[in-house]
Amino acid sequence: MAKHDTPDATLPDFKALEAECMSIVQKTGKVLDKRAALLPLLKKASADGREAARQHLIANGSGIACAEMISDVQDKLITLVHRIVVETVYEGTGSEFAVAAVGGYGRSTLAPGSDIDLLFLLSAKSCPNANKAVEFLLYILWDLGFKVGHATRTVEECLRLSRTDMTIRTAILETRFICGEVLLVSELQKRFDSEVVEKTAHEFIAAKLAERDERHRKAGDTRYLVEPNVKEGKGALRDLHTLFWIAKYYYHISDPAELVKLGVLSRQEWRMFQKSDDFLWAVRCHMHFATGKPEERLSFDLQPEIAQNLGYHARPGLSAVERFMKHYFHVAKNVGDLTRIICASLEEKQAKAAPGLTAVIGRFANRPRRIPGTPEFIEDKGRIALSGPDVFTRDPINIMRFFYVADLHALELHPDALKAVTRSLPLINADFRENEEANRLFLSILTSKRDPALMLIRLNEAGVLGKFIPDFGRIVSMMQFNMYHHYTVDEHLIRSVGVLAEIDQGKHDEIHPLAVKLMPSIEERTVLFVAVLLHDVAKGRQEDHSIAGAKVARKLCPRLGLNEKQTELVVWLIEQHLLMSMVAQTRDLNDRKTITDFAEKVQSLDRLRMLLVLTVCDIRAVGPGVWNGWKGQLLRTLYYETELLLSGGFSESPRKERAKYAAEQLAASLSGWSQKDQKTYTKLHYQPYLLTVSLEDQVRHANFIRQADKAGQVLATMVRSHSFHAITEITVLAPDHPRLLSIIAGACAAAGANIADAQIFTTTDGRALDTILINREFDIDEDEMRRGNTISKMIEDVLAGKKRLPEVIATRAKAKKKSKTFTVKPHVTIANSLSNKFTVVEVECLDRIGLLAEVTAAFSDLSLDIHSARITTFGEKVIDTFYVTDLVGQKITNENRQASIVTRLKAVMNEQSDDARGKMPSGVLPPVPVKSPSPPKKARA
Repeated sequence: MAKHDTPDATLPDFKALEAECMSIVQKTGKVLDKRAALLPLLKKASADGREAARQHLIANGSGIACAEMISDVQDKLITLVHRIVVETVYEGTGSEFAVAAVGGYGRSTLAPGSDIDLLFLLSAKSCPNANKAVEFLLYILWDLGFKVGHATRTVEECLRLSRTDMTIRTAILETRFICGEVLLVSELQKRFDSEVVEKTAHEFIAAKLAERDERHRKAGDTRYLVEPNVKEGKGALRDLHTLFWIAKYYYHISDPAELVKLGVLSRQEWRMFQKSDDFLWAVRCHMHFATGKPEERLSFDLQPEIAQNLGYHARPGLSAVERFMKHYFHVAKNVGDLTRIICASLEEKQAKAAPGLTAVIGRFANRPRRIPGTPEFIEDKGRIALSGPDVFTRDPINIMRFFYVADLHALELHPDALKAVTRSLPLINADFRENEEANRLFLSILTSKRDPALMLIRLNEAGVLGKFIPDFGRIVSMMQFNMYHHYTVDEHLIRSVGVLAEIDQGKHDEIHPLAVKLMPSIEERTVLFVAVLLHDVAKGRQEDHSIAGAKVARKLCPRLGLNEKQTELVVWLIEQHLLMSMVAQTRDLNDRKTITDFAEKVQSLDRLRMLLVLTVCDIRAVGPGVWNGWKGQLLRTLYYETELLLSGGFSESPRKERAKYAAEQLAASLSGWSQKDQKTYTKLHYQPYLLTVSLEDQVRHANFIRQADKAGQVLATMVRSHSFHAITEITVLAPDHPRLLSIIAGACAAAGANIADAQIFTTTDGRALDTILINREFDIDEDEMRRGNTISKMIEDVLAGKKRLPEVIATRAKAKKKSKTFTVKPHVTIANSLSNKFTVVEVECLDRIGLLAEVTAAFSDLSLDIHSARITTFGEKVIDTFYVTDLVGQKITNENRQASIVTRLKAVMNEQSDDARGKMPSGVLPPVPVKSPSPPKKARA
């Protein structure tokens, strides 16, 4: 963290303040008047004290110093009010009670927005005025705006409650005298040590570790969330506090620095403890100052400001905020290392004295024994340990053997052995990395049939993975500043391997059935595991990470023992690891050229299978909720269509013949219809509809249109929910209109629905049959159907002119908080090579409410006809693809026309939402006959 030159603000003069307060109180009569008269002076002193702490934090960057300054100001305020109370308001109560700080405040640290945790200790025979004095003091603190956690008890009550309540016991453990009768606090501390703490260390430690585990579970059980909780998350301040509580309880120390003298921590580890604590406190204090409240989640909108406050600057490939967050995750990892080291020391000391503690931390009870085939390691209580202190120095390759044997025998890792690994990291040098056996062992760990992700996590946590593969070390703790990725890059890669291992074991076939089905047929299993581990290894570089990652793989794979053919396959998979996802989500899979272009890049069925599995692993490991059944269906569609082409099974029969056959199939499926009605209905559809929509959906649409016609409905909607695909489908039948898709998109935005895809067709009698696919929101079908019907009603009302689109979208936008945290430079691509019949327009920009409606309205203004659309959202960024023609059905080939399209679309994407909404269509469509006597001159495909 950089230090700044801002001078420290001056702390309040509490001696002068005390004299002024005493004078005021003595001149004021009633108790309430005394409080009212004191309040302005005390408020100013509190605000000045906190401002001084803020200026000090900016000046030298020390979070601990800031927290201690705020605690000191708080102490002086409480001491001042206490003296006023016992000397002028409720005289003679000074020896009746004591005020003590507990919790974090008891450690003499206080964040700007933290609660003030106080214990009022009463003497056994305190007078009634003592309680009134406590009340007066509390009211002053409340009037000052502090949130006070407090308890008023005698010493005896504290001891009794602490025996049964672990929260109270922890609070009393951190009791610190502030003011009042010091003997009461001394008595509590002395009796607490002898009557409660003595011989209960195992009980306390077990409770604290269980509490920590539950806290981690609720927080996602990873320290690599990109919006971490700085107080409660894994690797955050609460973990350091837990270590302090455990050390203080067991070793009877008041300062964690004493752990060095006791041999629990080395001097280097103690410095790590101090730096971690100071950094986390600095981040937390900056967060509280920035928000004006006790905000503990380091959210995206806060990260840039905190990074700037701490003096981080951008470097090639990494923004300032990404460098700051990388440091944060390094600190979180260090906290994990410290936890492991201290727990190992506790277990060693308690192994004989407290079997109960050993059961909690160690979980096993059998004696150490030799592991067959390896003299270097032993099994100790179900964990792999070292047979001697020189195992690693004697042969550094034993570091990799240690993890290999642990995986082979499904053993946990002994904390002492892990500590030895961490301290032996300098042994992993160039010779180690080039060692044939080390690489063979690593590859065995990576491709293990057991749980390779778990062992990779352990290799990474110990620092071995980053040392063994330096390119991986560059992305350890690296975050990507966007809403799409939930984890750091290294965590994402290891989770990807975990997903692959599950697929390899045949698990979760209900989530991705095709990947599980294909996995046994993939011959180059090792290649796939290596590609999955390395696919994002070059993130954070100036060069495209897919290209740079392929270069890394080309050098690394031979070292790992892969032959030339395997290496080239890994290189290709990394270069193309985004291809299948982007094609599936942003291209029209019903357009044959999409499939032929994709097949030309893939070239073989083996590559296709491996790319499909890699794509599934990549998407699923991005974060919770990113993968859904709709994405799976898109990938399956792309796979099956490409498989047909690569295997020579793609239909080459003329399009006209295939359309004719599809119409015959549809007519035959309309059971209960007269031949006349069958013939009339099949003539409603153009070739694109007959060739791209499934027969099941065609029959469903036929019944829907027939029902609407019988009811005389010019406008009708139909809702269907797909729980597996996580998609809700809304079909709209309406008079065709150039702005129809724009109006439907606007209505969906007004109803809070995110559009995932759109199928757009026109019937020969001039009606539009559009199917809009929106992302599912509810797990229960009944709830989702109610939501779908609400959205369809909104579409009907807007199309019928009952509601005006600009107003309903404006109302929705006001309800949603605007965020300026992210920026995405608007980009428009126009391509005529991606489709034989259509011009493909791709827009990329920052997402916002009503964007799709605005963009599609712009297409109408430009006299372009949208034939199909792919709507894709990656966190805060959208990539929407439109297949368009001009009004006579031709591609847009004129360069000047293309330039005007780009200019107009960029203008829409750059406009502020409120300004753009004013230009949107009202949504009123003129009624037209349900059936036209002849086809319109222009029809959308």
